[in-house]
Amino acid sequence: MRALIQRVRHASVTVEGEVTGSCGKGLLVLLGVGHGDDEAVADKLWDKILGLRIFEDEAGKTNLSLANVGGEALIVSQFTLYANCRRGRRPSFTDAAAPDVASTLYEHLCERAEQSLGAGHVGRGVFGAMMDVALVNDGPFTIWLDTDEL
Repeated sequence: MRALIQRVRHASVTVEGEVTGSCGKGLLVLLGVGHGDDEAVADKLWDKILGLRIFEDEAGKTNLSLANVGGEALIVSQFTLYANCRRGRRPSFTDAAAPDVASTLYEHLCERAEQSLGAGHVGRGVFGAMMDVALVNDGPFTIWLDTDEL
């Protein structure tokens, strides 16, 4: 799995003119699922995201995690994180998992997030939909995670 994580003041996702998910202070997580990923990989990734100390404490040091600050999350599926641009100019997405597998693992990670952060603290995109994502970066602070490297 791959995740592009952005610390945000707030973020939202809109599908066909309707806001389908949002979050306040916390993290926007763009999530890609690859071949061979499973629930154990999703759990490992969520645990890493939840524990990342990327929020500032009272001294201005990045010592606090999403859990420590009572933050929220917006999780958006994004198969394009598996783009392969090595050959030619058109990206290949064959490294991304099949939609049925990716959808199941996306939902699993969202459920884990809701268990950790509580109901009402996790927004979701719509898997497979064309989405407009809006955010106000906090920092900006952006982290790239790939479970093959954790």
